[in-house]
Amino acid sequence: MQITDPEVLRFIADTQAVYPDEANHASTAENRRMYDAMCAVFRQPRPEGLPVADAVVAGVPVRRYTPTGSEARPFLLYSHGGGFVVGGLDSHDDVCAELAVATGCEVISVDYRLMPEHPFPAQIDDVSAVWEAETAQGRAGIAIGDSAGGNLSAALCFRMRRTGGAMPLAQVLIYPGLGGPTDAPSYTENAEAPMLRAKDVLAYRKTMSPEALEIRRTDPEAAPLVARSFDGLPPAFIVTADVDPLRDDGPAYQAALQAAGIRADWRNEPQLVHGYLRARHCSHRAGTSFRAICDWINAALAPA
Repeated sequence: MQITDPEVLRFIADTQAVYPDEANHASTAENRRMYDAMCAVFRQPRPEGLPVADAVVAGVPVRRYTPTGSEARPFLLYSHGGGFVVGGLDSHDDVCAELAVATGCEVISVDYRLMPEHPFPAQIDDVSAVWEAETAQGRAGIAIGDSAGGNLSAALCFRMRRTGGAMPLAQVLIYPGLGGPTDAPSYTENAEAPMLRAKDVLAYRKTMSPEALEIRRTDPEAAPLVARSFDGLPPAFIVTADVDPLRDDGPAYQAALQAAGIRADWRNEPQLVHGYLRARHCSHRAGTSFRAICDWINAALAPA
């Protein structure tokens, strides 16, 4: 699909100047170096006066963004994107900070272990460990994440259903990869999409161990769309980028949840590409989408 929005085109060019498409096929160390450099280019200053602190919860490094009054609100557990291979606390620092201020909720960003050094299920193990430690204190929360983090946020809901743990109040999934079929129309239409091509998705999957790839065929904690049942899951807000091979995972997950009688809202963003959250200050479309995500969370937490 052709992109004509000049702000989006500029964002793509600025990104690719630092993080070219082929970075996805470089060595893990080189990919991470270029990804971190790209994130630094777009990183915004934190909102003034926002308390931020690094900590360790259940053995997992986290970063807490704690706006005044957040103790009276549920928390947001944020899982960052990056194909389970790149990213960390700094890559999404400004997104989490602005999310905290916009919602009034404490945001807890999880620095989960990365592949290939730590094969599945290390990532969901870390996310669920932090979730369980926080909810054990009687707190309620929402699972939110982008890309691979969207996968982890949905997977957390399946794990809590399986273990009987505290279920998230909602799941907010931003251009998530949910294990949908790679012959979906979005993989063909967006095979050469800037920021994330179809072959890039497959390259990240190849970092998984053979055991993990086999598990993805049947385990919703690895690939939520393979679930046999979607009963008992929380409401969802799913946001997709139209120019993204992962796009069709979003409406497929919405349909599965709705078929189980669960509220699921889906918002598709025309002209936007994978990773557009970083463009929220330089693209009107991306900024509008970020505000819509914050608005949905605020509405979901509003008193009945």
